[in-house]
Amino acid sequence: MHHSRYTGLLTAAVVAAVVLTMLAAGCTGTGIARGGSDQTAMITDGFGRTVTIPSPPESVVCSGSGCLRYLVYLQSQNLAVGVDDIEKEGRAIEGRPYALAYGSQFKNLPLIGEFRGKDDPEKILGIGPAVILKTGSTGTAYATSADDADKLEAKTGIPVVAFPYGSLRNDAEKAEMYTGLRTMGEVLGKQDRAEEVIAYIEATIADLEARTADIPQNEQKTAYIGGVSSAGAHGIISTEPAYPPFLWINAKNAAAGLGTAHADVAKEALVDWDPGYIFIDVGTIQMESDGAIGELKSDPALQGLSAVKESRVYGVLPYNFYNTNYGTVLADAYFIGKTLYPDRFADIDPEEKADEIYTFFIGKPVFGDLNGQYRNLGFVEIPL
Repeated sequence: MHHSRYTGLLTAAVVAAVVLTMLAAGCTGTGIARGGSDQTAMITDGFGRTVTIPSPPESVVCSGSGCLRYLVYLQSQNLAVGVDDIEKEGRAIEGRPYALAYGSQFKNLPLIGEFRGKDDPEKILGIGPAVILKTGSTGTAYATSADDADKLEAKTGIPVVAFPYGSLRNDAEKAEMYTGLRTMGEVLGKQDRAEEVIAYIEATIADLEARTADIPQNEQKTAYIGGVSSAGAHGIISTEPAYPPFLWINAKNAAAGLGTAHADVAKEALVDWDPGYIFIDVGTIQMESDGAIGELKSDPALQGLSAVKESRVYGVLPYNFYNTNYGTVLADAYFIGKTLYPDRFADIDPEEKADEIYTFFIGKPVFGDLNGQYRNLGFVEIPL
């Protein structure tokens, strides 16, 4: 069977099926009350709160980790009239593709408060957006609750639509993410684009899975992801036991079984596992001596790892930067797939694929810019 042709057909079929299912599911709609010329809509947000909003709103602000990213995914970045301080700082390393694409536009907008959802209600009131959109990171200290949304609404008198950000780590968090995108789509009148984004993610994951689905267990490669960014840069022991790219391409995660959340492993455990391949989140280079990369070069115990001795250590782009960058996690998966199972990804150039993915999500091919922030260590073998 000629591989790339069959996945192409499969992907087309999957997209069609996914889109059909979604169209069927999307017919619930919300009642729009038409009073004079000002239309309003009643929205149920991700916390089950009923919010009446102008429909569609002419301006919004986004509060909380990743909220502005969703606004860009929904092609509505021009509605933003204020930003939090993470968008204003001149950062040397900017690991967020949406900010690489639109940062110059966002930087000049007025400030709404501190990042991670620490809003300044007075500043927001001074800006006067029609709607406040608010996300909270799933499963972290920066979670937003219905209570937070109610308080902000009471202080500003502006409708607040809030929802958990979600993730691609498991089905429950993926459902949260899709609900968040759909809720935001409903607020902005961008329901079609929300469904398009969801269908694209589903089809991409289906393509990754189809390429490797029939690899027998005993031929699946074992891999470890180290140096994973989590609210900052970390060293080699920082990992993701449920790292989505490994799940999608049927690689065995050496750290599997440690739950779904971010984990630090014992260095001895890593030496015991001796994974066939090591991938390094290149966000680690923001640490002293290049973090995980420096550790692999200088730590005698780690130098004994077969992946280190046999030059099977590779860089992947950080996808945890102010919450999950979905384009990056999907792009990383194609690079990892190509590295572990080259015959299954013969038709893929990982850098081109990354740009195709970024162009879909944020409208610009930013792989080169993004990788340049990390000394171009992404998608290559790391010289040790």
